Amino acid sequence: MLEQASYCFLFSTPTMLRKYGFHIVLSGDLYMKCDQVKHAIRTYRSALSVFKGTTWNHISDHVHFHIGKWYAFLGMSDEGIKHLLEVLACGHQSKATQELFLREFFRIIEETGKTFEVMRLQLPVINFPLMKVVFEDHRTYASPTAASAKESLWQSLEEDIIPSHSVMKTNWLESQPKILPKKYKESNVCVAGEAIKVDISLKNPLQIPISISNVSLICKHSAEYDDTESDANGHLIDYQNNKELRTAVSVSGDFSLETSLFTLSEVDISMRGGETILVQLTVTPKIEGSLKIIGVRWKLSGSVVGVCNFHSDIVRKKVAKGKRKLKQSVKDNLQFLVIKSLPRLEGVIHDLPTTVCAGDLRRLTLELRNPSKISVKNLKMRISHPRFLNVAAQEVKNSEFPSCLEKQASSSQSCSQVDDAKATNSVFVFPETVASSWEAPLRWPLWFRAAASGSISLYITIYYEMEDGSSVITYRTLRMHYNLEVLPSLEVSFQTSRSPSRLQQFLVRMDVINKTASQSFQVHQLSCVGDQWELALLQPIDSVMPLKFLMAGQALSYFFKLKNHRTRGSTEDDISSLATSGRADVSLLDSDSTGLFDASIPPLNLFHHQERVHQERHKQGHGSTVDFILISKSWSDSSAGLPRTTEVLSHHTCHCRIASNSPIWWLMDGPRSVSHDFAAAAFCEINLSMTIYNNSEDAVSVRISTFDSTPSVNPGASGSGDEVGWHHTSNPSEAKVTSPDVTGTRIGKALPTESVSPFIWSGSSSTRVNLEPLTSVEVPLQISVFSPGTFDLSNYSLHWNLVPPSGNEGGRENDSRVSSGTCKGHSYHVTVLQKE
Repeated sequence: MLEQASYCFLFSTPTMLRKYGFHIVLSGDLYMKCDQVKHAIRTYRSALSVFKGTTWNHISDHVHFHIGKWYAFLGMSDEGIKHLLEVLACGHQSKATQELFLREFFRIIEETGKTFEVMRLQLPVINFPLMKVVFEDHRTYASPTAASAKESLWQSLEEDIIPSHSVMKTNWLESQPKILPKKYKESNVCVAGEAIKVDISLKNPLQIPISISNVSLICKHSAEYDDTESDANGHLIDYQNNKELRTAVSVSGDFSLETSLFTLSEVDISMRGGETILVQLTVTPKIEGSLKIIGVRWKLSGSVVGVCNFHSDIVRKKVAKGKRKLKQSVKDNLQFLVIKSLPRLEGVIHDLPTTVCAGDLRRLTLELRNPSKISVKNLKMRISHPRFLNVAAQEVKNSEFPSCLEKQASSSQSCSQVDDAKATNSVFVFPETVASSWEAPLRWPLWFRAAASGSISLYITIYYEMEDGSSVITYRTLRMHYNLEVLPSLEVSFQTSRSPSRLQQFLVRMDVINKTASQSFQVHQLSCVGDQWELALLQPIDSVMPLKFLMAGQALSYFFKLKNHRTRGSTEDDISSLATSGRADVSLLDSDSTGLFDASIPPLNLFHHQERVHQERHKQGHGSTVDFILISKSWSDSSAGLPRTTEVLSHHTCHCRIASNSPIWWLMDGPRSVSHDFAAAAFCEINLSMTIYNNSEDAVSVRISTFDSTPSVNPGASGSGDEVGWHHTSNPSEAKVTSPDVTGTRIGKALPTESVSPFIWSGSSSTRVNLEPLTSVEVPLQISVFSPGTFDLSNYSLHWNLVPPSGNEGGRENDSRVSSGTCKGHSYHVTVLQKE
């Protein structure tokens, strides 16, 4: 009656499909209670069409599960397994229901005593968008992290070292149109004996754990190119009986991982509920020919073999209905042309730390191995960050670090310059005598310095060519990638000011702060760049740091005297060179100058050049800049009784300006105290001299203007606020008068009403001199004093103008520096006493 009622709902107008499905399922339950299994299956199968394509997942699972169970009861295990496969990936069901479905499925499999191979088994689920294929043609990788880096990054790094004809090619086949058939244009190139890696993302949709074993790729290899694809239904073609294809694919679980054509990897995994695992599978072709990766196979709980066809599933997901099929990318193209075996270099950098303090200086070793018996030639290397990594000389390999950086007593060399072209190019060409062969590895020393704190990625590419040039690929590149974390160590800052009493002499303050949480540092030495500098401490080192160590969180200040010996005729190259004279190196441990590091030799000069380029500032103003290198040591004690380790750190501060925006320096000189009998003579003449130094690379014209009264600093202030420095003091009863100077500025000098100014400038009120670059001139001056007192002789100014070279009057249009200016006078005090 229930079945008849369901048909009434089916043929009613309008059709009541939900009621039809509900009553037809109820009728199946009654048939089963009456042991009418076939009728129960018939009615349940009729209900499937109602629930197909709907969101009624729980009802659909109930119908499929019971149909499969009843088929197995009748001995039709194949049909039963087919329906139970529909409910295996039931992530929406409860954990108990999932266990029931899976237990019944394995029970039916066990009763058959067979191993079934199932297309698109849903346990586990394969995430096709996350699938990645990694293979090596002319590009080889030293590590998985190097293979995962962006291709555009490697191309920019290799554009100066690989042949230009293949820079714009997507693969090597495009450069061989006459040698290779057109069919191969859609293939990727791989090398016999080198593995092709496929990363596959597997997800367990259930809440219960599952066991997956014998996970491996399904591949086809043939000596001739073949375009055989899967059929329209997406089922895997049985290649076992097609001997012409020479494939290693088989069915019913009889699969050989070792064949005469290629070798496959195999993985066993256990997946927790809801877990996603990334599995890397490999296939290694052994001989030349055509290789196609067809799919992946696995065994679920040792009972069921699952098979997934990549070509049918990927195409189905990537091509929408009614749209034209797009060309597959290299990542999705699973067809390869296998060429003959080639040399493949293996590279590693020994002792490269993963975590290091900023400024850490080390010597590393690059090791290259060639397992092939074919030699390689024309080795080149390029490093992405020469500020962190530099190539050392081969002879450094046998020296002891860091003692090899110390100054040698017998050294008499002059300033060591860094070749700007070589340092900027950053391409190192290995000597021909060290061409890597299969007999012995090549070891080459490298210099490493943690230049800046943060997460740093180092990219190194090594280019090499084959001795045997008969292959399609004539050269290859080895790509290396390293990640490291640089932690803060010492924060160093400098302040410079011109000495008020010495020309071309400066005072330098260095502030050092230990930014670490628990590490101590020993501040070893401070060096200046350039032989024109002379550096000296202003106070004994024991009074600055008596403990010899800078503890965590501690800050110290050092004060130095810096003298400039630069003269006309010295070049900018001399300035940027590192000093070897010893005058610019100061020990910060003790007064003994032994044991200092030589800042003029590699690696300190190499890394300093990189720091100068990195810290380069837009040139503004005039005058010199100075570079400082602070060298320190980090000491750590081992808790296991091992010897104490010492690490060398270098901190580079470049382009510290030691002059103002004015190109001229000057210094007033003369007597500071004079005695004169004003009763005998009405005034006293004092002779002075002003030394002016041109610190720029251009000629300068300077005009000295003197005023008989001190110019006002703040014209808007009161009379007392306008008085500058030492001045004549009058009695309170005397009136104060103010008068404008020639420029209209208020003069705040307190003057007696019945007397003249206490002093005046004698001689010309304006003097002009011309100075060549890096030269000085002495200008005589004179004042006349009319009364005793202490006077500030700062009431003068210097007006300067840059003089362009002859024939280059318009060459300063693009110069950002100021070409003229005015400098106010420095304070200079003279005391005049009444002679008894």
